[in-house]
Amino acid sequence: MTSDKYAEKNILTSTLLEKLMQIIPVIDLLNGIVVHAKKGDRQHYLPITSQLTLSSEPLDIVAALLMLHPFEQLYIADLNAIQKISNPNTTSQSNNFSIIELISLRYPNLTIWVDAGISNIAEFILWSSLHVKLILGSENFSSIEQYITSYPESNTQHILSLDFMPNGYQGPLALLENTTYWPQEVIIMSLAHVGANQGTNIQLLSKIKQQASTFHIYAAGGVRGVEDLYTLKSIGIHGALIATALHDKQLSHEQLSSLQQ
Repeated sequence: MTSDKYAEKNILTSTLLEKLMQIIPVIDLLNGIVVHAKKGDRQHYLPITSQLTLSSEPLDIVAALLMLHPFEQLYIADLNAIQKISNPNTTSQSNNFSIIELISLRYPNLTIWVDAGISNIAEFILWSSLHVKLILGSENFSSIEQYITSYPESNTQHILSLDFMPNGYQGPLALLENTTYWPQEVIIMSLAHVGANQGTNIQLLSKIKQQASTFHIYAAGGVRGVEDLYTLKSIGIHGALIATALHDKQLSHEQLSSLQQ
């Protein structure tokens, strides 16, 4: 094969990969069970009610999601760790570390993204022992300096979550405005849209994608069905984090597969 044909093949492969929409199911863990996150009102989250399974146990939920579709990635939010509150159902630790570890061992081929409210390098190193992809949420940082020093300089594998609460963006303004501080993968977390079944924050996503066209942008919050996903795909969003639409069977295996074409 000539060098020109190699180049043509590489361009074609790159273009194909960029057209794929990554669908990443989400589970929110609180006190050892999966809860239904809704509009960021963490104080009132209730155990998940799913049409995929009658259980709210984490392993049962993961199994049910993988029965629906062979997802390659899974996002886990440890709400005990994020809120720095103890888990009354265990005396050994205050977070859901052991549950997440069990999921990672049970499903070694599943790439797991974990948001554990990391705000310093000690917490980063602790959670790194799970060999998962760690998320740094902007809400956990009061300054850009705190963010920069929360992970090892050699680490480029973490994911940034820009967190938009019902009352607006939470985190250092420099982190929102300056893409120099961004890793390649960035989540736009619209908590006011999470679990609300009211659609995505397309205006915010479009604005950020235009400003950061070379980054992989992931939408979190508000996906109702396949039309929302095609809209996100049309503006160049790389992937979407979804929970409610999956548990309510608003997305089928066939629809999810169509986004990979």
